[in-house]
Amino acid sequence: MRILIANDDGVHAPGLAALHDALSAFADCTVVAPQQDRSGASSSLTLDRPLYPQQLDNGFISVDGTPTDCVHLALNGYLQQPMDMVVSGINLGANLGDDVLYSGTVAAALEGRFLQRPAFAFSLVSRHTTHLPTASWFARQFIEGQHKLNLPPHSVLNVNIPNLPLDEIRGIKLTRLGHRARAAAPVKSVNPRGKAGYWLAAVGLEVDGEEGTDFHAIKQGYVTVTPLQLDRTFHARLDDVQHWVEGLL
Repeated sequence: MRILIANDDGVHAPGLAALHDALSAFADCTVVAPQQDRSGASSSLTLDRPLYPQQLDNGFISVDGTPTDCVHLALNGYLQQPMDMVVSGINLGANLGDDVLYSGTVAAALEGRFLQRPAFAFSLVSRHTTHLPTASWFARQFIEGQHKLNLPPHSVLNVNIPNLPLDEIRGIKLTRLGHRARAAAPVKSVNPRGKAGYWLAAVGLEVDGEEGTDFHAIKQGYVTVTPLQLDRTFHARLDDVQHWVEGLL
């Protein structure tokens, strides 16, 4: 099995190396990742300039672009060998609830939608690497067992691992995405020349973290698995919009 590995923390991120080590033990893995941290890049593509891939001494391929650039380039002719699946991560920091709208980790996995096997996005719910071995262990279990998974193409499994030692993980729970409140206002700063700039504030607090959500399960010490789909069509409201459109004419 050939696996394309990408991330949004950058090609030198410890989570990327840990994921490669975990999966290369049983699969042929190729790493194509951003040259630098591109967290929050979502599914953006670089369209105003060429991309310049560079192979590093460890065999990883660095791209001066976004996570989606990396996967798009790799799957559409840059790599000589076709890939069977895309695995993204291991992100240092949670990708829970509404985070998936902005996450470059999830976006990289979504870009693997044209392949026949579901893609995976792995995140450790911490900015520290202390329990990265826990996340690596679960990543291996999921990918080794993915051949038994019955999901259609265009599917992504978003996996978050608690920041705990392996023996303190309570299990795995299938969850839905929770939801966050609106983010705080941007933080204004003024440079020495008097020009104002704005730092985007932290994400909002959770407002839907009830049982069944990824927020709730993570707090209880469970690894969360949330199936995601590319189709964002609001199917349940098509008839309502159709009536409204007809009334405009």
